[in-house]
Order: sequence, then structure tokens, then C-alpha cells
Amino acid sequence: MEKVNILGVPINKISMANAVEVLNSFLNEDKFHFVATPNAEFVMIAQKDEGYMKILNSTDLNVPDGIGIVFASKVFKEPIKERVAGFDLMIEFIKSIDQKNINSPNIYLLGAAPGVAEEAKAKLEKQYPAVNIVGVHDGYFNDTDDEAIIKDINSKNTDILFVALGAPKQEKWIFKNKGKLKVKIAMGVGGSFDVLAGRVERAPLIFRKLGAEWLYRLIKEPWRYKRMAVLPKFVLKVIFTKKKVML
Repeated sequence: MEKVNILGVPINKISMANAVEVLNSFLNEDKFHFVATPNAEFVMIAQKDEGYMKILNSTDLNVPDGIGIVFASKVFKEPIKERVAGFDLMIEFIKSIDQKNINSPNIYLLGAAPGVAEEAKAKLEKQYPAVNIVGVHDGYFNDTDDEAIIKDINSKNTDILFVALGAPKQEKWIFKNKGKLKVKIAMGVGGSFDVLAGRVERAPLIFRKLGAEWLYRLIKEPWRYKRMAVLPKFVLKVIFTKKKVML
């Protein structure tokens, strides 16, 4: 798969349909695969966190989650066709599994506040009855709980582990424990469980198509302005980096 380097973070030049195909191919391989969904915030965190940069350079797949990533790819003259949002990829992947309706892989949901993963599980099982969600655990745990959680994940013969701890925590947790996890795919999915459970409202389709989901979230949750300020900083860094390369 072709990649574009966005400020040190390799991003796969991949469409949603292709990404779903890749995830399904991972299920046919008897080994661990690490999937991340970098957006502008991920990339900016990695500029200051060398360990996180190393992690994002060690994944098996980095999909372009965020209009900022798509914008940057065009600035660097290596355009990515479309944004592949982590939430949408998770749902499209689950949908593809449900449609096969045979030999469904085992899925485990890890993360979010107590009770949220259970609600997300119920919603997914109602909408996609052929999918096997074998376990859930909330995200309110510390390092001393890792062993018990990993034991539970492995004991349920989990094939797909969705980790909703937010960036960079979810990627760091997966990276730290990848040698112990007996899963085929571990993917960070941010606040996806909250959306599935109905705790957080997804931006309307028009905002998502225009790449303005961040604007909708800012309007709905103005207290998030500090996090949203990352996007203009990212854009400026991309432009200045491009100018330096041209000099």
C-alpha cells in the first residue's frame, strides 16, 4: 500500500472500501495487526512525543481520519482520495462481517465510561445480528488491571479488539501489550462507543461530507475549543514544512 509522510507519520493512501478489504484480509492471517486512525491531533501529539511517533510508525495500517490529513496530502502533492474516519471504518468493517453471516470473528469492546461499551454492544447486536461480540470492558482501569483484562480478551478467543481510550492512550496501550494479545486486529476507535451508545451525537451527514465535523462538534461543545485549536496549528505547520522543502 502506498503511503504519504505527514510530518513524520506514515498515512496509507487508501479509500474506505480498500480499508475494509485490508481489514478482512488481516482476519485471514494468523498474526497480530495494529490499526490506527491518525488525524491532525494524532500527528501534532507525535511532534512532541517521540514514543508516540515511534508507535504510529510501527502500525500495520494508518488510515487518514480527518480532513486535515487529506489537506496535508494535497499540499505535499501526494493526494489521498478521501477521509477514512475511524468510526465509519469500524462500522463498515462490522457491516461486511455481518453480511457474510458465516464464521463470524469474535469481537471485544474495550474502553469508554462504565456501561457505555455494554450499550454499544447491544446496539451493534441489534443492527448486525450475525456479529459475535464476546466481551466488553470499560476504560476506567490502570496498569495493574492489564493482566486480568488481557486474560479475559484472550480467553474469549477474540479476533478483533476495538480499543476506545482516546489518543494517545489507546495506541500506547495496544503497543505496550501487543506481545500478549492473541488477537488478529487491534484498532483504536476513540469515542466510537459513546456515539454507538447514543451518549454523543454524530455530526449530520452534510458536515461529514464537507469535512467539517470538527466545526459541528465545536458548535455543540464550545468548551472543546482548545483541542480544536490543533487543526489550524497543524495546517500552518504543514504549509511551513512544504515551504522549507521547496527552498
